Formats: sequence, C-alpha cells, structure tokens
Amino acid sequence: MLVYSSTKQQFIDDVRANVISDIITNEVARKMNRNSPRGEIVSWENSLRFMMSVLLDEAIPPSAGVAVEYNIPLTNRRVDFILTGKNHQRNDAAVIVELKQWQSVEVTNKDAIVRTQLGGAVRETNHPSYQAWSYAALIEDYNETVRSESISLLPCAYLHNMKQADAINDPFYENHTERAPVFISPDALKLSKFLSQHIKFGDSNHIMYRIEHGVIKPSKNLADALVSMMQGNAEFLMIDEQKLVYETAIDLAHKATDRNKQCLVVKGGPGTGKSVVAINLLVELTNRGMMTQYVSRNSAPREVFKKKLTGTRKKTHIDNLFKGSGSYTDTEPNTFHALIVDEAHRLNEKSGMYQNLGESQIKELISASRFSVFFIDEAQRVTLKDVGTVEEIKRRAHECGADIQELELASQFRCNGSDGYLAWLDHALQIRTTANTDLNDIDYDLQVFDNPCAMREAIVDKNRKVRIPAKMNSDSGRT
Repeated sequence: MLVYSSTKQQFIDDVRANVISDIITNEVARKMNRNSPRGEIVSWENSLRFMMSVLLDEAIPPSAGVAVEYNIPLTNRRVDFILTGKNHQRNDAAVIVELKQWQSVEVTNKDAIVRTQLGGAVRETNHPSYQAWSYAALIEDYNETVRSESISLLPCAYLHNMKQADAINDPFYENHTERAPVFISPDALKLSKFLSQHIKFGDSNHIMYRIEHGVIKPSKNLADALVSMMQGNAEFLMIDEQKLVYETAIDLAHKATDRNKQCLVVKGGPGTGKSVVAINLLVELTNRGMMTQYVSRNSAPREVFKKKLTGTRKKTHIDNLFKGSGSYTDTEPNTFHALIVDEAHRLNEKSGMYQNLGESQIKELISASRFSVFFIDEAQRVTLKDVGTVEEIKRRAHECGADIQELELASQFRCNGSDGYLAWLDHALQIRTTANTDLNDIDYDLQVFDNPCAMREAIVDKNRKVRIPAKMNSDSGRT
C-alpha cells in the first residue's frame, strides 16, 4: 500500500504550499482506515520539508517519482521515502530513504543496534542504515516484479536533526553504513549528490506503481538459504508418520486454489514432532515458490525457530516468515498460498490487546490462505481463551468452503515411544481414562526428587551405566 505518490516537482509544490501533511493524513484515513496521531503528522511536516530542500538540487530531474509511506506487502514495515527514476545507464532505480528525527545516538556492543531517545526514554533500536537496507532486502525477497524487471534498490538514511556523526558512523557499524550510507544535518548536499548519482533521469516507466502492484513471490535466494540452513540439521529430520503428514500437506498445497481451498488438521501430543513437520513444510513450500508463513499465538516458538534458521543470513530475511496468530484480521482472502499454524490449540477467538479485533483467528487464517494446516493437541489448552479444537477448525473450514482432512502423529520421540507409559501419564494427570492405572509391567522408573541437584546426580549416574557421555547429556539437554 502506498500513501502518497507524485513527481519530484509536485512534491516540492505540495510541501511549499504547506499541504503535504494534510494530503498524507487524508490518504492514511482513506486507505488505512485510521487517524494519524499529532506526533506522526508533525514528523511528516518536519522530515518532508528537509527532503524538499534536498530535492531542490537541479541535478535531480523534476520528473523523478516521489513516494511517501510505502507499506511493504505482507509486513507491517513502512518505507518513509522513495525516489524513483533511471540511473546513468537508463535502468530503473529506486532510492529508499529512512528518515529519522533523532538528535543523538549512543553506540552499543550489539550488531546494528544503537541507543537513542524514543518515547520519553533512552532505548535500544535498529541502526537506521540497517533498517533501510532491511527494507530493500524484504522488497527484493518477496517482490518478483522488482527481481524480474531488474529494478535497482538503493537504501540510505537521513537524520536531518543530528549534528555529529561520530556515533552513527562508528566503525562498529561499518558493515551496515557501507550498504546504506547515513547522512546527518550537515550532509544535506552530500545526500543531494547521492540521489542525483542514482537518479539521473526521470521516472517514465511508473516504477513505484510496478513495485506496489508487483507479483508477491519468495525469491530463489531466500528459498536456497532456507534449504541450506536445514541441511545437516538433525533437529529437523523427519521420521515415521511425520513423513506421511509432510507429503500429504505438500500434495494438498499443490491442489489448493482460490476456489478449492484445503485445510489439514494434524493431531499429536507433546514430542510427536508437530513442529518439526511444520518447519519442514515452511521451508519446502517456500522453496517451491509459494508464499508461506509459520504462525503461532505465542512468540516463543517463533523466536526459537528464527534463531535456528537464521544462520549466517541476516535476521530480516527470516522474520517475515514467522507471524503471530493475530496478524490476519485485515488480510484479503487467499493472500497466501499456505499458512502453517503450530500450537493451534492456543488460538484465541479474537485478536488484539483487548481481544476486540476480527471475528475468529481460525476463520481468518483459513480465509487468508488457499491451504492451511493446523497442528493441534487439544490436551494442551491451558486458558479459557484457548479456542483451538478440531471441531472449531472444522466448523470454520466449512464456513470458508474449505475441504478438510485429519491426520495424527502418534509416536512420541521424546520418551522412547512407550505407549503404556504415555497412557499411564494421561490417566495420572486425568487427561483421559485409560487401563494403565499404574506402572506395573511398564519399563519406566518413576522417581520424585526434593532436590534438583540430587535429580541431576541420578541422571548422570544412569547415563554412566548405559555409557552415555556426560558431555552429550549436557550439550543436548536430554535427560
């Protein structure tokens, strides 16, 4: 979504006429159905006036395109300012400018992280060069039009209120400032030169329109990176019925269309490998060019998998693959090819901080994608707000006109697969009534410890008896 689009000359005229903030405010209300807070309006007035001064350079063609507040599809990221046109080779180009009103920053020891005054306190936040670069990377990763039509994206940042550049250009951040140079208040003429170097001729090909309406599809580079990260990682190896669920899901994903929506429910208890299958599906469907996201209500599993998959590839490439279950209240039907919902039993009825947004998270997920797969363990519903049940998923799938199938992962991979022990555990915890009321004839040794140190000593002793090295136990976290 794009809030404001015009030529350089029209943008200058709108700023000089003091109407630019009114135009943007009205467009935000019309296109995004929200009111703009006063602080946001003031930031537009200030930052865009500085950008107007930069664009007064005659070397920047009057017919260059100007875009303000471009929302990157499938994300909540917004690009502040984009200048479009043709470079010296007459190839299409777009310069992404991240605007900041910061007056000072402090260096941290964290990659791409600085400290600055935000919201009335000094807080850590992304370095603006990294932010600008990450936006360009996101667009390239998910916009096939940008890739296929060779539209060059050049990121930079402009901190127009900052007087000293020592901290923001500290050598610690050199990797980021080289890819996306940062300009401060005294650098206005340098920024003009930077823009004119990359935008030599006007925008005669409606570059921003093509970007905004581009085909959304994951790039091969992103898919290859995910596959590479998975290779040799034993944590994501599938066995037994996990493979059956995986292949069934792949088949349904290919069958699914806007008019033939597919829904798969995968039931399984703890340790049956639901999340392993979910991540394998995310990687493989992305590799097959399908817009796919991994969804969970809680952020913890998303953060774990993002960390495991990031590897040497920057986190921004991975972030957009993982979303919270409340992210789809306003998503158009069939926006995604596939949504993979882990821990579906924890889904809420509605979204938002006050549980007042949308109609039903389950229905929104099914509606937003041609194929949806829900990994669920009804026994793990822990609060009254947890509405994820097989019957509720079936009901919502029927409302959305989706065909539904059920599969089950039965084997436990965390406790040697003893069905007798699991049945006793369910009985003891009053999850379900079973015939296994005690541990007789079950090859398990159940002990209760008052002291965690004593429990650890017992585990080490047992490992020693079966010749499991202590280091293996320590590294893997297995007991």
